[in-house]
Amino acid sequence: MINTLIGNIGHFMVILAFVSAIVSALSYYYYTRSNELEKPSWRRFSRITFYIHAFASVSIAVCLFEIIYNHRFEYFYAFSHSSKGLPVHYMISSFWEGQEGAFILWIFWNVVLGLVIIHTNKFWEGPVMVVFALVQAFLVSMILGVVIGDLKIGSSPFILLRDVSEAPIFQINPDFVPEDGTGLNPLLQNIWMVIHPPTLFLGYASTLVPFAFLIGGLVMKKYAEWVRPALPWAIFSALVLGMGIIMGAYWAYVTLNFGGYWNWDPVENAVYVPWLVMVAAIHTMITYKKSSTALKTSMVLVISSFILVLYATFLVRSGVLGDSSVHSFTDLGLSGQLLIYMFFFLLIAVVLAAKEWKYIPTSQKEASVYSREFWIFIGATTLGLMAFQVIIPTSIPVYNAIIEGFGGISNMAPPADQVEFYTKFQLWFAVALALLTGIGQYFWWNKMDKNELKNALVTPYIISLIAAAIIITLGKVYDVTYILIVVAGAFTIVANATILVKLVRKKTFKLTGGSLAHIGLGMVLIGIMFSSGYSDTISINMSGLTYKKDWEDELNKQNVLLWINKPLQMKDYEVIYRGRYKKVSGVPGYVKADLLEPTEELNEAIALQDIVVNNKKYHNKGDKVNLVLEENSYFKVEYYQDQELKFTLHPMSQPNPSMGLISSPDSKRYLTRDLYTHVSAINDYEDPEWKEDQFMNAGPGEQFFINDFVTHFEGAEVLNDLDDFDLQEGDIAVKANLTIMDYDVEKKLTPIFLIRGNQVGKIPSIDADLGIKVEVDNIIPEENKFVFKVNTYQKDYVVMKAAVKPMINVLWLGTIIMLIGFGVAIHRRFDEFQKMKSKGLE
Repeated sequence: MINTLIGNIGHFMVILAFVSAIVSALSYYYYTRSNELEKPSWRRFSRITFYIHAFASVSIAVCLFEIIYNHRFEYFYAFSHSSKGLPVHYMISSFWEGQEGAFILWIFWNVVLGLVIIHTNKFWEGPVMVVFALVQAFLVSMILGVVIGDLKIGSSPFILLRDVSEAPIFQINPDFVPEDGTGLNPLLQNIWMVIHPPTLFLGYASTLVPFAFLIGGLVMKKYAEWVRPALPWAIFSALVLGMGIIMGAYWAYVTLNFGGYWNWDPVENAVYVPWLVMVAAIHTMITYKKSSTALKTSMVLVISSFILVLYATFLVRSGVLGDSSVHSFTDLGLSGQLLIYMFFFLLIAVVLAAKEWKYIPTSQKEASVYSREFWIFIGATTLGLMAFQVIIPTSIPVYNAIIEGFGGISNMAPPADQVEFYTKFQLWFAVALALLTGIGQYFWWNKMDKNELKNALVTPYIISLIAAAIIITLGKVYDVTYILIVVAGAFTIVANATILVKLVRKKTFKLTGGSLAHIGLGMVLIGIMFSSGYSDTISINMSGLTYKKDWEDELNKQNVLLWINKPLQMKDYEVIYRGRYKKVSGVPGYVKADLLEPTEELNEAIALQDIVVNNKKYHNKGDKVNLVLEENSYFKVEYYQDQELKFTLHPMSQPNPSMGLISSPDSKRYLTRDLYTHVSAINDYEDPEWKEDQFMNAGPGEQFFINDFVTHFEGAEVLNDLDDFDLQEGDIAVKANLTIMDYDVEKKLTPIFLIRGNQVGKIPSIDADLGIKVEVDNIIPEENKFVFKVNTYQKDYVVMKAAVKPMINVLWLGTIIMLIGFGVAIHRRFDEFQKMKSKGLE
């Protein structure tokens, strides 16, 4: 039975949120223009309308999650992004997998930030909330789902499947509800995809706050005052956006199989660029607070950061990227709306800034080379150039679309090797930035001339050279480019650590944010250099085999074939593949796949033996158990050194009908390196092609060969009872006990021969790992022989890649320290703002 009530409620809430956002924007506008007598009533009315908007926005999210959680597959969104087999945390991921859910998440975060602004900053509430409410109106319009003639406004998440699909079943039965949905993209079935998108969208939403303060400042002619309340929010935005970027990089590292954490995909670039610009804006805003310079630059950067977020949204969600990005969404017909959204706020910002430009205070003092203003400006310029170098090539599909839209032809194409193209520029920008952060900190805390600068830098310069020399020697860094990166990274770490120690000694820890962030930058630089530049693939294909015809030569060379139980030497390790495993709910670790027999129910299986882990029994033979995503298989790979087991990894793979083999790596983490392992190809386990029957005679105690395996016939025994089969009086059941040695593993096969009157029954014994099926075809009592019928298919195997990632933990630690630095800076700036607010200077 179709449930239309929840969808109707959701759609009503969308309309209510849209109308209340427009009313809130208008009422806050009149609030800013009203006299002192009318202000209280306008403020009260404006707040009520925004509260209604907030209630409606939260209700939209609740309604959509109710549809997903209760598996209401009559709705197109639930059918397209969820399935019954998903655990709750992946249902949450499916909420924002689609475009509509992502917009709802963005709307939600804007509501939260708007409520915070309302209750923390009354002076700026009016103009800031006008901008907030207008942005909310545009965002809600993206999920409005209203069609007026040929005009479509938004895409509703509450549309029914029958209204979208042309399947004949809906003509026969309009109330048809599918049994299950298509499910969540396998690549998103990772815990990081539960927390990464909300973090990223909070970062997107937070760029609105400094932008709104800036627009409010221009409207109220408070050209400089907006900087104080906006600065903590700008740092918060950089912190959260940076955290979102790092989470995305870590998700790529632990989920995707390209062996890295940053692939310079256009969607990755679209997030990276606004973050760079926001960081540049923070530095120029701080400079203005210190010396009343760079106000106009701050304005341009704050506007650019917000507009770039809108541009990033257009890139990702308009479909313009097409095949140039693995992350891009298909076009839902929202391209026009997204462009209007972006150009509307760009036009408002540019018109207001141009109108007030000549009134904005500027400093006529020329910055000296030995001033902090000069070095901050150079640093901000470097960040701007980094952003510019990335966004221009990333936008090539947009240029092509524009030219083709006017009837032209464009042959421009994005870089063929994105990683090489962007890295060769960004790496040198990062080196320059590291050096600037080391030098600039000294100007920040001390006024210096030429001689004082030399004296101040001598000690950190010598220490950093010594540290770099140690790193270069121990890490065997011989490439000139990498040597320069190590020197730059060491210098910024040492120089900023020197400042950090001085500040801590003075017990002014809240001033250490900049030093911590810059130390993190130096560590990130060194971590990237080692983990990417000196990544060592240990799975070298020495066999000369081509595993797949469509693989490039390098891919074939970097993967090895592992037969089950057969050891293979990989540099310092002897590696053995031990078979396929599954995850069972409530059971720690993994359970051998051939101990589980799937039922017709989703994510359910029957235990074929007792499930015991660490001497504790979790399930008895015959119990029904719940599988965790039964389509996922985990491949047990053991690593040995000197015949001693060092560790075991379980990389995951999932054959997907539409996407091919989806694999997620597993890594052994050490303090100084990771050993990264992922599966590239697997045996067709589910639908084997059995070879022709072979017949073999053997008596108890004799040996014979099956598929080159030595097989020992231990003997036979008469059974009095059988599982899943009732023996009647006069029935005879004989079980043959066969032992097969596969390297160091002993396998047991027990085919059964049944006699009932003149009828014969045969129960085969199958070992999926070895690809063997044996049954007793006949018994010859006079010769004391058994006739075995043997079928074989491909023995189980995996093709896998293993690589050592040196010093990758330096990278992750550096990102954490950088984020801590941002956090300390937020605390300091917010504390300053609160103190000024208490003095009536908001």
